[in-house]
Amino acid sequence: MTAILLKLPEELLLKSGKSATVLNLSRAEYIRRAIDRMNRLVEAHRKSKRLAEVSLRIRAESLRINAEFDALESTPEI
Repeated sequence: MTAILLKLPEELLLKSGKSATVLNLSRAEYIRRAIDRMNRLVEAHRKSKRLAEVSLRIRAESLRINAEFDALESTPEI
């Protein structure tokens, strides 16, 4: 495991220590879990954004295909 030097505002350090104590964790473990949770949230947000972008592209393609079918269905049969 790699060590880092981390500077935190005093209030954040105190709250982290109190929260870690409530959860029966070391402050270091509490901070590791907080970073891990934030990483997962960022990744979920990134995936959600990517899904929305792809969904918009698929929607546009679906509308185009539906318009083609509508045109075919409205064409009189010979």
